[in-house]
Amino acid sequence: MKVYIDTLGCPKNFNDSEVASGILENNNHVIVNQPDEADAIIVNTCGFINDAKTESISRIFEMAEYKKDGKKLIVSGCLSERYSEELFEEMPEVDVFLGVNEYEKLPEILDNLNDRRVLKTGCYSEVLQSAPRKLEDNPYTATIKIAEGCNNVCAYCVIPQIRGKFRSKREEDIIREAEELAAAGCKELILIAQDVTYYGKDLYGELRLAKLLKKLCKVDGIHWIRLMYCYEDRITDELIQVMAEEDKICKYIDIPIQHASDNVLRAMNRRSTSESIRKTVEKLKNAIPDIHIRTTLIVGFPGETEEDYDKLVDFVEAERFARLGVFAYSQEENTKAGEMENQIDAEIKEERQDGIMRRQLDISLESNREKIGRTLEVLIDEIDEDGSYIGRTMFDAPEIDNSVIFTSDKEHCAGEFAWVAITDAFDYDLVGREV
Repeated sequence: MKVYIDTLGCPKNFNDSEVASGILENNNHVIVNQPDEADAIIVNTCGFINDAKTESISRIFEMAEYKKDGKKLIVSGCLSERYSEELFEEMPEVDVFLGVNEYEKLPEILDNLNDRRVLKTGCYSEVLQSAPRKLEDNPYTATIKIAEGCNNVCAYCVIPQIRGKFRSKREEDIIREAEELAAAGCKELILIAQDVTYYGKDLYGELRLAKLLKKLCKVDGIHWIRLMYCYEDRITDELIQVMAEEDKICKYIDIPIQHASDNVLRAMNRRSTSESIRKTVEKLKNAIPDIHIRTTLIVGFPGETEEDYDKLVDFVEAERFARLGVFAYSQEENTKAGEMENQIDAEIKEERQDGIMRRQLDISLESNREKIGRTLEVLIDEIDEDGSYIGRTMFDAPEIDNSVIFTSDKEHCAGEFAWVAITDAFDYDLVGREV
């Protein structure tokens, strides 16, 4: 059967789609690039916040238009897991609703598709299992999901309800997967999970990320290793030391701190405090002077006062995070925060979001201007129509961070590295020429 997979949401979802594609191809199904070529369409949805849910529902109805051509429609992912029973009742157009942990069942489901609708959600193994993946033709950058699920109980978040409790992938499976990726041409390895810093605690009784990184650094062919989704309170001295010592580990770390007011952090049920975050950031900068820290914030959490917001603004200006994103709080059902009083008006949330992003614009521009005159290693992502190249430094994750636009007398392909002298800087881009 020919299958088209349409993926929405975060890198973890795209990783899931690669796994689904690999499983299907190993069972004699064919992955196609266009929905009109397919016999079955899979929409891998996001269901984390309201905007994501709206986008996912819109995409499902868009793909349902192909039903008139006799195609089967399958919905998987977070939205399907979270609202499976409601969607099953309200969307008769969909033939199969599949959860986030049921992709290994896809071949059997496709082989037995008929007029009977299917609902399969709510199952997962105690250990995250490795599975075959179908990669892009030039997989120079790739994710490895080292764990699934989450044991944290942040007041605003439904991820534990959707993806289950935290469970690590075995170390040997991760190393083997990294070796396979390197053999396929991967140069940038991005470690992902709901909380990568908790890796190994369930399997080995201790935090094992630092030890895992040392082993991954020995994999031939991998040039950069990038850490995403790290919890501040689990960034150990051992982890910082390994990051400082190993050249392959990018001088970059993603730490979603969410807020800097202790009142709001407590209400969010976060373990961090303003002081602990400050100390961790200080440790990282002292050990790795050139480190670029990415963080995300939530403004407009229930009960957030002007004083709380001002503390957050002051913290952002004091710490000067190199990369920063801000979300307006999304009230979600079946969460502790969703039932709290003192919900904040959307207009105020948007004002606070815009206020921090305006400040961050100046911080980002200042950080970029400091790079003028430096020569940086750049991983090329694409070639522009005018012949210039667009890439990233080790300080930038794909899709979400800054770009480097440069010219060269040489001819390059995506996935190659170039040393670029930076000649100009803008809010979120650098400009240069290969040397």
